[in-house]
Amino acid sequence: MSGATGRTFVVEADGGSRGNPGPAGYGAVVLDAATGETLRETAEFIGVATNNVAEYRGLVAGLRAAHELDPEAAVRVRMDSKLVVEQMSGRWKIKHPDMRPLATEAKGIFPPDAVRYEWIPRAQNSHADRLANEAMDAGKRGEQWSPAESTAELDRTSPALDAPAPGDQAAPAEADTGQQQAVRPGGWGPDLGPPTTFVLLRHGETVLTPEKRFSGSGGSDPELSAVGQRQALAAAEALAERGTIQAIVTSPLQRCRQTAQAIADRTGLPVRTEDGLRETDFGAWEGLTFAEVREQYPDDLGAWLASPEAEPTGGGESFAAVARRVSVARDKLLARYPGKTVLVVTHVTPVKTLARLALGAPAESLFRMELSAASLSAIAYYADGNASLRLLNDTGHLR
Repeated sequence: MSGATGRTFVVEADGGSRGNPGPAGYGAVVLDAATGETLRETAEFIGVATNNVAEYRGLVAGLRAAHELDPEAAVRVRMDSKLVVEQMSGRWKIKHPDMRPLATEAKGIFPPDAVRYEWIPRAQNSHADRLANEAMDAGKRGEQWSPAESTAELDRTSPALDAPAPGDQAAPAEADTGQQQAVRPGGWGPDLGPPTTFVLLRHGETVLTPEKRFSGSGGSDPELSAVGQRQALAAAEALAERGTIQAIVTSPLQRCRQTAQAIADRTGLPVRTEDGLRETDFGAWEGLTFAEVREQYPDDLGAWLASPEAEPTGGGESFAAVARRVSVARDKLLARYPGKTVLVVTHVTPVKTLARLALGAPAESLFRMELSAASLSAIAYYADGNASLRLLNDTGHLR
């Protein structure tokens, strides 16, 4: 693929919103497809907007930057937003009124046959992602992004540009829309090498677990009870017997660290802590039962059950915010442990969120999963971005 001048650019673009909608920014980089050289960087804080709008703004900015360099070049657009890639490729309809004019603007910058869209995993879009975050950080300071202060290129980890994009129909684990995605069944298709497998272990019981009290990252950080300690030892024995775990990563909360240490003591593996795996902050609901919350905060509870954007009383985390945090942690682990089997010791919400994202299920599915203390679940992540839920809420080792 080359333009009239024989030049081909790669445009990598991204956008984000801290709140969705919330303070938002985009980033884009233009690269020489032949050499991988960075030719142009652009980023901007755009005020309050949604993730999708910020991503489209990044696309428009990246295409305009490429057009300024050479209006007759061919362009390969690489983004980790399946929504934007599918819509701009003409496979999905653009229904949202805020995105239609941006898509029209993007289509008018280059001739249609000069631009090709490719989806890439988020870990391969780190340069543009870093630019977008720099723009949002600048906006938080009341400033605009400055290329002179950017360090995004230093953190770039993209692979060789001319390597074929593995799986044009692959869907990212976090979908931006409720539309049906074109996906490949996990494990089918071309040989992509061994998947990265997360063995997800919910921590053992605490004194709050049997009473079904809200116990998140904003509460008392309870330790394992005697029952929870026995559950952790049972999980350790089962996992050691299988002999497949190659790394252990845990939430920083005490109940998870204690559970992870039981497995580490049995397997000899070190434990790494990942803050993004912590449980939801339930705000004023910490330590209360569902019935107590319903009695004390009925309106807030109703809103929370109805919308993933609603926060618990007192400034806790919404499920949408947790999903964004968990997605970032997931991608960090996928980049760190490619092709490995990783034990991830965490909590109810992160495990359910990872399962939901792997399935492309809506947020309300969180209320339709059962997850017992010290239960095991498993998700395989393939190199083309597809994921396969292999196990959910297995408690056989506790019997």
